[in-house]
Amino acid sequence: MDQNKIGNFIKSIRIENNLTQKDFADKLGVTPQAVSKWENGKNIPDIAIMKDISEKFQVNIDEILNGEKIYQRKSSKISIIIPVIILLLGLLIIFLITNSTKDFEFKTISSKCSDFKITGSAAYNKDKASIYISNIEFCGKEDIEKYQSITCKLYEKNNKTKTELSECIEKNDISLENYLKDVNINVNNYSSICKNQSTTKLVLEINATTENNKTIIYTIPLKLNDNCK
Repeated sequence: MDQNKIGNFIKSIRIENNLTQKDFADKLGVTPQAVSKWENGKNIPDIAIMKDISEKFQVNIDEILNGEKIYQRKSSKISIIIPVIILLLGLLIIFLITNSTKDFEFKTISSKCSDFKITGSAAYNKDKASIYISNIEFCGKEDIEKYQSITCKLYEKNNKTKTELSECIEKNDISLENYLKDVNINVNNYSSICKNQSTTKLVLEINATTENNKTIIYTIPLKLNDNCK
């Protein structure tokens, strides 16, 4: 998932609709600062907001995630094309876009650990699934230590098998609170979201290394709310 491509695509949607960042933000119920971060590739919208964008501006969620148009009308070079055929093709495109958008189901992701507050979403249909975790807050005992390095990884655990799904950017000389402010986790084509849920678990692991080279590991079980349909 390319955050810069997604940002440029969102910016093009806003400009095509003659909206300022504030106008665009108001329509989505977010702040202009959030829109600015999207457009500059510093962050991407939550899956639920992507759904809102797709419905309000008539674009496909896949197009937002890919950062480019999927279905585009091409002008014909043959002047004898019958207008009825053009109309039918247009209706077919609209039908495909509309049904593809509605085909997605959404689930929320949260933490089962009381020391961390996590906000995320998952979007899925019969062909593909994506996971996006947009907010991680540490709410345990006060931790003001400045760590030598911090990184985090998202794992899928299935019985004794542990598979890495995504890795966060490592940062040095930073507190845990400041590190988590900029963490975004994106997983595309996550096939297990509606398969083997009784044995498959999502776990976020945060590794913080002190100046004395002691590593503190936070293991955070996650849960997908609501049952798959």
